Amino acid sequence: MSGAAGGGVRRFEHVGVIVDDLEAVTAFFADLGFEVAAPMRIEDEWVERILGLEGVRLEMVMVNAPDGSGKLELTKFHHPVDPATDSADAQAPAVNRLGFRHIAYIVGNLDSTIERIRAKGLDTIGEIVNYENIFRMCYVRGPEGLIVELAEESN
Repeated sequence: MSGAAGGGVRRFEHVGVIVDDLEAVTAFFADLGFEVAAPMRIEDEWVERILGLEGVRLEMVMVNAPDGSGKLELTKFHHPVDPATDSADAQAPAVNRLGFRHIAYIVGNLDSTIERIRAKGLDTIGEIVNYENIFRMCYVRGPEGLIVELAEESN
């Protein structure tokens, strides 16, 4: 039985990304070409019930891939805050750490995209490589250690 026929997953909706500097992370994704929705403040009992946390106060911004293929929910918790945010290790996770580690996007022009992020003081993690004449690609470390794979399709 397929997932949809059995009442399971029907489509991808979004990935939640918890951040400390919502403005910087939102600007990073805007520079990559994401469409940015209006920020929201959430402080309500329903979110506390969903999250299993008390006293929740958060800000959230949805950023959408321009082709509508998916969204990121960027969330800044004002309360309660993650105690691990004081750890330098939490700010720069290794590319091989277990768990969800990066997201990948196709870009129209890899060189101009990299120029824009370098102008903001960010850079690639390793090199820009040609993968079997299918993609030119690289990993970029954004604000707060977020890792994004960028790929330009080869003609």
